[in-house]
Amino acid sequence: MITRSPTPLQRHDRESQLLPIQTPWQTQLARAIRDPRELCRRLGLDEAWWPGAEAGHTLFEVRVPEAYLARIRPGDPFDPLLHQVLPLAEEAMPMAGYVTDPLAEAEHAPAPGLIHKYAGRVLLIASPACAVNCRYCFRRHFPYEENAPSRAQWETTLDHLRADTTIHEAILSGGDPLAASDRQLAWLVERLEGIPQLKRLRIHTRLPVVIPERIDDALLGWLGATRLQKVMVLHINHANEIDEAVITACGRLSAAGVTLLNQSVLLRGVNDAIAPLAELSERLFEAGILPYYLHVLDPVAGAAHFDVADDEARDLVASLREVLPGFLMPRLVREIPGEASKTPL
Repeated sequence: MITRSPTPLQRHDRESQLLPIQTPWQTQLARAIRDPRELCRRLGLDEAWWPGAEAGHTLFEVRVPEAYLARIRPGDPFDPLLHQVLPLAEEAMPMAGYVTDPLAEAEHAPAPGLIHKYAGRVLLIASPACAVNCRYCFRRHFPYEENAPSRAQWETTLDHLRADTTIHEAILSGGDPLAASDRQLAWLVERLEGIPQLKRLRIHTRLPVVIPERIDDALLGWLGATRLQKVMVLHINHANEIDEAVITACGRLSAAGVTLLNQSVLLRGVNDAIAPLAELSERLFEAGILPYYLHVLDPVAGAAHFDVADDEARDLVASLREVLPGFLMPRLVREIPGEASKTPL
């Protein structure tokens, strides 16, 4: 876990280093920071942090876009946004029970790019790429090279949906599905629309948060035109991730008929207290997003330092109910391999 800085940290002005806000999302994605030393330098972290950052980076590479970097406090190793993206030496420490496939997804992959765990819905790996690499990601070891279908392979994968009339919802996931081009996504959604039993399109994404410019006219064009009911599940863990650009992006999505939900992960050093959890729910609602799930950590190898014990999680949620209205309360859950749904705690 992040501990006290080895030496005093120096703050510095980063204004001149940030990309212009009008920079296309594709350019921002391509220019994301991928070097742990650069991340530390840009945020004014002492060189004593570099070895740990490099050690973690060798296991799961750094990726932080400029728009997200701009919300991190320079020189503050305790910043809750930094803690989500800064590699640490602790990631290399083996921990009993922490594995590379914590949700046993390999057992539920009947075709490339397809995961079918729950009744009535399937998950499609629409893109292997992400805009930001979160250090606690349960898919940090996922075999994306085996789940990146060509268009011809997608047709074979979609045959699984066509043949199963009990499937009513298609979930685009990844990686981050919105890291794919609008041309590719429009093609895939058009194929999904042609499956009569499908009613809903759900998109799990972090891109509107980390690069809000992703919500552009091209995306809204194909998304707004689909006959499928549209649900977007964002992934926001802390209120500081929601700035005015994110609120604007969410407003555009809502205007296009998209229902916005949020799922968070309870993370040590990020949101493991009443104040940040309550502030997150309030800020989400201001942005037109309803809290949905608060997940306890999936036991993925390399992320044990984020863990919050179940009893502590339950106490936090009990206290949260005392300060929030019911519609702002996320459901505390764990995903257990083999269970028919998320398991409430």
